[in-house]
Amino acid sequence: MPKLPVLNGKEVVKILEKLGYIFSRKKGSHMIMIKNGVRSVPVPNHNPISVGTLSKIIKQVGIDGDELKKLI
Repeated sequence: MPKLPVLNGKEVVKILEKLGYIFSRKKGSHMIMIKNGVRSVPVPNHNPISVGTLSKIIKQVGIDGDELKKLI
């Protein structure tokens, strides 16, 4: 897997919006994104998001590092 870029929470939310996710709610420091009313992905509002957390988010969404870089 290619090296993941350093992103903050708001940048990840913008990328997820490009994939069809919408902002549902905020709980603490996490923004909850949903798609089709069923699939939810929590995104921490941290600066920066750790590489491990970003890796888990892109796995939940179903994309890889190359697709992530294209969406930035």
